[in-house]
Amino acid sequence: MRHVWIRGIMGLIWLGAAVVSGFSGGFETTLLYLVLGGVFFYSAYATWKKEKDDKGDK
Repeated sequence: MRHVWIRGIMGLIWLGAAVVSGFSGGFETTLLYLVLGGVFFYSAYATWKKEKDDKGDK
């Protein structure tokens, strides 16, 4: 479960960086940071879902 939390926090950090980059006018890096944040959130969700299914919770 620790990996899910770490990946979720990293996703928030990347999305925060995207917001700051968007305000400063770096639209190319904003897109990159949004993609990175999305990847981290997807990874956290996939890991959470797998752990949940492995425990038998439905």
